[in-house]
Amino acid sequence: MNTSRGQMIVYRSLTEVPPGCGPSVVTIGNFDGVHRGHQQILAAALAQARALGCRAVALTFDPHPDHYLRPDHAPLLLTPISERLRLLAATGIEATLVLPFDAALAGLSAHDFVRAVLVDALGVRGLHEGANFRFGHRAEAGVAELVTFGAEYGFTVHVHPAVHVHGLEVSSSAIRERAAAGDMTRARWMLGHPFAVRSTSARDRGVGTRLLVPTVNLAPYGGQLPAFGVYVSCLHVGSRRFQAVTNVGNRPTFAGAGFSVESHILDFEPIDLGPETPVEIEFLHRLRPEIAWPSPEALKAQIFRDVARAKRYFHLLSLPR
Repeated sequence: MNTSRGQMIVYRSLTEVPPGCGPSVVTIGNFDGVHRGHQQILAAALAQARALGCRAVALTFDPHPDHYLRPDHAPLLLTPISERLRLLAATGIEATLVLPFDAALAGLSAHDFVRAVLVDALGVRGLHEGANFRFGHRAEAGVAELVTFGAEYGFTVHVHPAVHVHGLEVSSSAIRERAAAGDMTRARWMLGHPFAVRSTSARDRGVGTRLLVPTVNLAPYGGQLPAFGVYVSCLHVGSRRFQAVTNVGNRPTFAGAGFSVESHILDFEPIDLGPETPVEIEFLHRLRPEIAWPSPEALKAQIFRDVARAKRYFHLLSLPR
């Protein structure tokens, strides 16, 4: 059954696309992170759709093709499908088709994919892709083949060069690398927004219906996380936003403590926090790597220093520019 995110319609399979869905202007991709490169292509597709009086459609896949084809080597995702859809909706795209990536889709030839999905289901009039786009069985086709198919079926193909920000070529893999290194500044440049993770609070840490202490532990998270360390962060709990310091790592000062993503709220006040309350952490700046301190007292002293630096960061952030 179709669902929507704001004004964006979401089709969860080809069978959900209604007859006469087109004409449309389409862009195809994994859209992991919905970064600045994706945003540029999506904006161009939307502009052409408005000029032609068509619907702008994003076509994506779940699971990520690498998770199906190469599960042992698949990347950690920047955005699970729910977050990807939220970010796609924010671009103004009118509809997204999420194709389940399975054996049938993986075995579909490029020509059959164009005919069945783009032409017959979506009534494509224009297609926007990055220069390195590939599709079809064993990634047999690229943008050159798309141009040929466009001539055959009567749609235009617009090929977009890579976007560069501060000399960096923007891609999902580059953002993952920056996040894995703890480089929140460059990750933010390429994303166009702070690197963030969305989940809920950990259920095994005494979470009730009220949050009465200024610490939130993130539930187990299967996507990309920053490098181990301590970060200035913004913590969103439901509709509330707090300044925070977040530790990612194994807490080596305490033997056997185990991995956690733990946020200490700086401007705390008690709030509702149930097991399903959405929790989002925006990682703004890495303060330091995770360190094994000689004693809990030494760690406590360092935490006070971390908090002071975080407060200064937020103070400078609030000053007029």
